[in-house]
Amino acid sequence: MIAVIAIVVLLAVGAWFLIIKPHQDLVMADSGGHPSTPVSTATRAAPPPANVAAMDLNQLLAEARTAMNEQRYLAPSGNNAFEFYLRVLEKEPGNKVASDALRETFPFAANSAEQAINSRDFNEAQRQIDLLAKADPANFTLTILRSKLDAQRKTLDKQQQLALDQEKAAQLAAQKAAADKAAADQLAEQQKALAAEQQKAQQARAAQQASQQTSTAASATDSTGAAAAGADQSGATGTNAAAVLVKAAPARYPTAAMRTRQQGWVVVTFTVDPDGKTSDVKVLESQPRHVFDRAAIDAVERYRFTPAMKNGEAVSSIKQQRIEFKL
Repeated sequence: MIAVIAIVVLLAVGAWFLIIKPHQDLVMADSGGHPSTPVSTATRAAPPPANVAAMDLNQLLAEARTAMNEQRYLAPSGNNAFEFYLRVLEKEPGNKVASDALRETFPFAANSAEQAINSRDFNEAQRQIDLLAKADPANFTLTILRSKLDAQRKTLDKQQQLALDQEKAAQLAAQKAAADKAAADQLAEQQKALAAEQQKAQQARAAQQASQQTSTAASATDSTGAAAAGADQSGATGTNAAAVLVKAAPARYPTAAMRTRQQGWVVVTFTVDPDGKTSDVKVLESQPRHVFDRAAIDAVERYRFTPAMKNGEAVSSIKQQRIEFKL
């Protein structure tokens, strides 16, 4: 029994010095004695994927050592230490060199995965986390990495949604500004049209007054009797005149029609009362129907006229008006 125990101890010691320790020394030597030591300050180009399936055990271990020395723990895909060591374990499940290397390098490989998460390379980060899970599926670090990956994805989604909301708000603001400008232009056009109508009315009144003055001067040249008879007749008949618009009101463009860029017109009839105000405003015809009716009626109700005159007295009169609604 003592001899058997001695032989086992000697074999274990020999395995340590001949296999395990030399491998660890190789791993540490080129990296400055620690897997986290930077390989070089210069940027090294990523090697191409290796044909892992065609390699034997020794080739896989050699490639794994090279990848460890160059800190290619998890990347690039197809040419990194973890994939080489995992392939070794597929060929030889009990290989202690590969198992120990994966266990010792796991924290540094996890840092590499965390860097991929922080740089928001989510697909690469997910690939590296899956590779870590193959090496040690029960390691709590995987839970932390997955939580960080999920949080970063949610943060990116929120940022993208915020950008979309801001873009939509800018579009709505631009549309509102365009609608406000169109309404202002419509109001200015209506005011211009009303001013032109008032000017025509004033010219008509001036012409009527000039005609009356001419008639008066002609009557003054007649004989005294004829002048008296003309005066009596004038007293009997008085002055007749139609109602004249003196104050117009612009029609308010309906909000719904402005939003849908609708245009149209309305023909209304109304009564001009002896006091110059309007009443009994009704829609005779409109296009499109019922869209601009209310706006047209409200505008005409605010009109003010010089009332119609008959025999020198103010009387009611009926008028008709077409109101245009254009953008």
